[in-house]
Amino acid sequence: MTSIGGAEMVDWNLAVATATRLVRPGPEVSRDEARAVVSELRRHAKASEEHVRSFTHMAEHGAVGGHDTPVLVVDRPGWVRANVAGFREILKPLLEKMQERRGGPPGGGVLGSVGGKVTGVELGMLLSFLSSRVLGQYETFAPAGREFPGSENGGGRLLLVAPNIVHVERELDVQPHDFRLWVCLHEETHRTQFSAVPWLRDHIEGEIQAFLAETEIDPSTLLERLREAAQSLTGNRPDGPADGGRSIVELVQTPAQREILARLTAVMSLLEGHADYVMDGVGPQVVPSVAEIREKFQKRRASGAGRLDLALRKLLGLDAKLRQYRDGERFVRAVVDEVGMEGFNRVWTSPNTLPTKSEIARPADWITRVHRKSDGA
Repeated sequence: MTSIGGAEMVDWNLAVATATRLVRPGPEVSRDEARAVVSELRRHAKASEEHVRSFTHMAEHGAVGGHDTPVLVVDRPGWVRANVAGFREILKPLLEKMQERRGGPPGGGVLGSVGGKVTGVELGMLLSFLSSRVLGQYETFAPAGREFPGSENGGGRLLLVAPNIVHVERELDVQPHDFRLWVCLHEETHRTQFSAVPWLRDHIEGEIQAFLAETEIDPSTLLERLREAAQSLTGNRPDGPADGGRSIVELVQTPAQREILARLTAVMSLLEGHADYVMDGVGPQVVPSVAEIREKFQKRRASGAGRLDLALRKLLGLDAKLRQYRDGERFVRAVVDEVGMEGFNRVWTSPNTLPTKSEIARPADWITRVHRKSDGA
């Protein structure tokens, strides 16, 4: 626990309890139906391994250790618990720095024991909101622990959120078998990215920690931004986002952070776009209704769920994630069209061959830098 004078800055247990209490119930399914969904998702995740490796040829770039990264089919509270554990791990340096900046008497100020509980409640509110929207997730920075089988030694794990997958397939009125496999193809691509490229996890973690180390924000300001996001869920937040509508991520940027964030944005665009490209590339061979699924899912992704959802997505920076899917997929498609899959896979050689943010928008520049120069052109 990170604390000020013994008082927790974030009451993580309260965050989990709050999110679990507020989480929306999933779609109605019988016990037998639930078991069948879980079983099918596990089968699809396993089958997706070979589909993704065969399509991407990424096994040639490293030892794909899918068996070392467990597949966990979870419900919404299970997703919350997994992400709180990950947040505690990755945010530890930032919270320690905020503790040092704050100082003061034990339990004093907004981040005392009361502040830690308030923060826990508000974080729980946000997690409950997000827990009903995530279909799957490769949890790159999963901490070691016994709460989730297969994670005792740390490392990544693949989460599939069964009630959300069932909810969306019903909402879109698509073939359940096809939709579940389609989702697994996307998430399995992320697992393959990290298991086939040994340096990728450490590189991203290093960038995130460098970003957090540069944070000079006052703790109360970050708390206020978190409070605004939580109030959006209850309808108590005034119309119009504060600070010109900046997201939480944008709020904490220094000049050094802007450079780091540009690199992180580029690599996340690559990873998300690559997963979308693979999902659609493999789809026609193994998902008969892939065209219908893609069309309906894209409309759903673009529309959000109304004004409140759009405002909260902006505040949390989730609108940037939507752009990453679109821009990254265009980059991958353009590069593969020009130099083939083997040529594209040079992107995984080292951090130096990752595309920059500007190269994501201009794939020809990446091809020139990585291919033309290395080939002596």
